[in-house]
Formats: sequence, structure tokens, C-alpha cells
Amino acid sequence: MEMTPSELELPGFRFHPTEEELLGFYLKKMALGHNTRFEVIGLLNIYLYDPWILPELSKIGEREWYFFVPRNKKYGSSGRPNRTTTNGFWKATGSDRKIFSLSDTSKHLGLKKTLVFYEGRAPGGRKTDWVMSEYRLPDSCPLSKDIVLCKIYRKATSIKVLEQRAAMEEAQPPSPPESIHGQHLATWTPSPMRLSHVASCADDNNVSKERSLKLPMGLNEISELRLPKSDTEWCHEPQSRSPWLQDLIFTPPACANVLNFLD
Repeated sequence: MEMTPSELELPGFRFHPTEEELLGFYLKKMALGHNTRFEVIGLLNIYLYDPWILPELSKIGEREWYFFVPRNKKYGSSGRPNRTTTNGFWKATGSDRKIFSLSDTSKHLGLKKTLVFYEGRAPGGRKTDWVMSEYRLPDSCPLSKDIVLCKIYRKATSIKVLEQRAAMEEAQPPSPPESIHGQHLATWTPSPMRLSHVASCADDNNVSKERSLKLPMGLNEISELRLPKSDTEWCHEPQSRSPWLQDLIFTPPACANVLNFLD
């Protein structure tokens, strides 16, 4: 019984083959029907699944996942492969790139096609960060072309893109509140301040410090109003009159007239 790499205890083992190894060793042996000692790359129709499910179906991989994929032609044997999934589709970007051997640059090993996954249906859809590299044998190779080797990975977001997103968020001004105490800002204006209302607010909040009020226009002889402490009855007790009434002699009815005037 053969063992898979996941069943072996190999500390530090990583499966990260080069493009030459993918084409010249793994895909070529698969086309010839020669099984390797360990089944590192499994056979799977990846187009039956969305890309975020594929890492669970891979035999090995941490950031890159590899599959042998049968080519399912959409329009017969001479048509384009069908790369549509349940919730999206794979779209090719650019033209195919030829892969040559590093030791012999004249030896053509195969072709590489890069595809990006889009959610939705063509020709629209939303671009995602899932990318696929599809490797296939060259057309001049006499071996079968019914199987390709696909590498699936998720493209990392660059620091430049992250900085651009952060700058866009900071550039957006904060939205102002729509209302204050149920009144819309477009129509809200402060009502005239009442002396008795301020005094009652000071009493409710247990505020003992003095507060100042500006008088209406035209009363230049009194420049400032100072409210007494909230625990005094200055309108009824002559000995506890407010400081701004020190030089005036008012009876309680006169105090009421002042309040009516301010109101």
C-alpha cells in the first residue's frame, strides 16, 4: 500500500516545484500513464467547485494547490474548454507563455495560461483574488492533451493597494448628524434663552457654580447677568439678591417685570 506525503512524518517538507518540473516530470508522466511513487497531485475536475473549496480537496499544499484536470471542451474537441463553475467562471488574462528548459533553452516543454476567477456570469462578474496557472504540453508533443496541470493560489494584496484603500477612507469626510433632539439641522435654530429655564437646569443638574448670560441688544447699562446659586430664592429674599442687582432696589413685582421683559 502506497503512502501519501501527508501520511509521512517529514519535518519541514514543502511541495514547491518549478514550472520545468511541473511540465517535464509530473504532467509528462501523467500523460504517459506512469504513476509516481507518491500521489502528490490528484486528478479532479476543479470546475465543479468554487476556488475557495479547492484547498480542502488538494492532497498537499499550503499556499499553492495542484491538480490534474481533464479538459472539458465546451464546443466539441476543437472548441474552448468550459471553465464555468457554480458561482462564477475563470477568465484568461493575456496570451499563453511558452516554457523552456533552463538547461536547454531550445527545448520547448509546454505552455502556461493565467486565469482569474470572477464571481457571477460572463461577460460581467466581480473580479476576485483567486488565480490559476494552467500548464499543458506543447501542440507538437505526441502525447495526449486531454489532461492539464493546474496550480491554484490566492493573490496577495500589495501594500500599495492597502495604502490606497486607507487613503480613500481617510479622505471621506464624516457625515454630520441628521438631527439634534429630533429637530433636523437644516431647520433647527436655538430658541431664545430664558432666565428661569437656565436656573431650573442648574438646579436639576446640581450645578452650584455661577453662569453668565448676555442681555438683549440695547441694555448697555447692564453688561452681564450672573445667575445665583441654584439653592437660593433670590426673587423672594432681599438679602440673597443676585450680584447684578446689588445697586438696584427691586421689590418682588419688579423682579417679575424683569423676567417678563427678558422673556
